[in-house]
Amino acid sequence: MSDALAEAMPARADRRRAPAGRPAGLWLAAAALVVVCALWLVLGLGRGWAFILQLRAEKLAGMLIVGASVSVATVLFQTVSRNRILTPQIMGFDALYMLGQVLLIASLGVVGYASLPAGPKFLAETVVMTAAALALFGTLLTRAGGGDVARMILTGVILGVLFRSLGGLVQRAMDPNDFAMVQAASFASFSRIDPVVLAWAAPVAIAAMAAAQRLAGRLDVLALGRDPAVSLGLLHDRLMVAALSLTAVLVAVSTALVGPVAFLGLITAGLGRWLAGSARHARLIPGAALAGGVLVVGGQFLFERVLGMAGTLSVVIEFAGGLVFLGLLLKGKVR
Repeated sequence: MSDALAEAMPARADRRRAPAGRPAGLWLAAAALVVVCALWLVLGLGRGWAFILQLRAEKLAGMLIVGASVSVATVLFQTVSRNRILTPQIMGFDALYMLGQVLLIASLGVVGYASLPAGPKFLAETVVMTAAALALFGTLLTRAGGGDVARMILTGVILGVLFRSLGGLVQRAMDPNDFAMVQAASFASFSRIDPVVLAWAAPVAIAAMAAAQRLAGRLDVLALGRDPAVSLGLLHDRLMVAALSLTAVLVAVSTALVGPVAFLGLITAGLGRWLAGSARHARLIPGAALAGGVLVVGGQFLFERVLGMAGTLSVVIEFAGGLVFLGLLLKGKVR
């Protein structure tokens, strides 16, 4: 595929599908992220500030990784499926990860599960989840070709329900202590980020997001559809597999750190498109990552420092994301 064709087709798609670029959008988002991060770190420091600052920095790093990972994973999945209302979580990626956790706890027990080394366990789970996601969702998207929206949504929802039902079935036969551990891991919490897991997950997430950014130009062509992409010389199926692999890795990172968050990516991907003012992935991916960081850090700062933990950020995100999902459906903005 010639460089001229690779650049020309996405540029024409931009003019048809997106407004002119907003050069200031990404810079404003970056400035907002710096401000909320600074407020999170320094506001309210008292005695023992060095120790408190270290704890806050670890938690801040985790929130940034989670916000960016969920956002970039959603952008990648929406590009592969050519659908703006689908997210990896809606299609059951996080349910697949949680099913693996349930099976581990059921087979090893609380003591055996807790004694597993956190880092190698995370890497093994990520590899298994990536392979399973490619086998299930890769086959689904390849056969549907990204065009049969109704079938993709229905199949993805059914797979998600299947994974959750299997997990629930296993939980019914569990010891109460095992069940309590599963319940604790089943709900998203941005205040329980494990620094050990973060030390292993952060390099994996950063490498995956860097790979996604490196593929930005090819993702522009992939977004045109299978036939136009193949006609331009793109290895369509191979790129779909790569994008799905990166999506599975990023979902595994975010779920391992805070738990499942179904609608966060739907909100941040939309905000990323608005900030970027373009369908070009070179701007869309960092725009979504910045939006995710601002939303997670700013939201947690509001609930934890201003409202005194009077609410839970994950619940508000799920509620707002559900409204966004319904709004996109009603308006018919699926592509």
